[in-house]
Amino acid sequence: MTFRQSPTRWALADGRELLFFTLPGHDCEPVPDRRSLPQRCAAQSELRFDRTTGQWVIIAALRQDRTYMPPADRCPLCPGPSGLTSEIPAADYDVVAFENRFASLTEAGGSAFQLPDPADADFVSAPSHGRCEVICFSSDHTGSFAGLDFRQARLVVEAWRHRTAELSATPGIEQVFCFENRGAEIGVTLTHPHGQIYGYPYLTPRTEQMLQAARAHRTRTGTNLFADVLAHEVRDGARIVARTELFTAFVPFAARWPVEVHIYPNRFAHNLLDLDGAELDEFTRVYSDILQRLDRLYPTPLPYMAALHQYADTDAQREGYFHVEVMSTRRSATKLKYLASSESAMDAFINDVRPEAIAEMVRTA
Repeated sequence: MTFRQSPTRWALADGRELLFFTLPGHDCEPVPDRRSLPQRCAAQSELRFDRTTGQWVIIAALRQDRTYMPPADRCPLCPGPSGLTSEIPAADYDVVAFENRFASLTEAGGSAFQLPDPADADFVSAPSHGRCEVICFSSDHTGSFAGLDFRQARLVVEAWRHRTAELSATPGIEQVFCFENRGAEIGVTLTHPHGQIYGYPYLTPRTEQMLQAARAHRTRTGTNLFADVLAHEVRDGARIVARTELFTAFVPFAARWPVEVHIYPNRFAHNLLDLDGAELDEFTRVYSDILQRLDRLYPTPLPYMAALHQYADTDAQREGYFHVEVMSTRRSATKLKYLASSESAMDAFINDVRPEAIAEMVRTA
């Protein structure tokens, strides 16, 4: 598919940026945002360094005030043609992305940014630097990504690519993370089909951990860790859920979650920007297919988290292999997996479901 080169940019009442991504042949016409909104405060969040783990923690008290489960007729992600009721002042839209009003990270502009050296003091903090965006997959309040037609889903992927490229080029942004939380069991506060995009000023702990393992694997074997994992899963076959010429979906050998499916391109790529048109089309189809299968596992739609692991072509991230992880806390039709003490305090996961069993369930769903 061919998409418009750049989205339509719009300003919200408090100065936040809104971007309209539109399907070919369709025009969305925004109206002025007439809401009375407080101007954003530069100190609404901060970064604090945990010396016991070597990790940065985001302190964002403003998020306590975020909108929580409003009725459908007051959803802030539905179109707002009057300019008085919604984060999206327009009569209709296809896909939009905008700066989160209750953002964990803000103030990533055109200026350079560098985190302080944690060795300089006992208690190290830094001002917020980054960007948090909401991306709405559709104007339909009752839909889901799994229910999007191909053109609409492909436009979401195109919006992910655009935001990845632009945020990656922003000074001080080290990692761009596109993700979706779906379902009250996961903790969503809005039911409208949407995801989020974070631009972090550092590499997240999980990413650092995986890249360290990949570098050690390269030193030991001379090959890429992620490519070898994919090859081993394909050879074994027991946990393969779906495989096409361009993509493979499988339940990992050491799955941590009761439902966990990974989607890999069959050739090495760092991120969505490395994929060509045919691969982007196929990724859209495979990703949608997996979400549809997961929704058929149980009588009710599956609550899930979907994470796009993307990497930059830099020395520090060169071993990173683009892939998607879809995870759910639901361990049966009526039971949830809670991250209790072993997982939350020790990061030692205990999975109640055999990966081979869930792979068979997803294959036949």
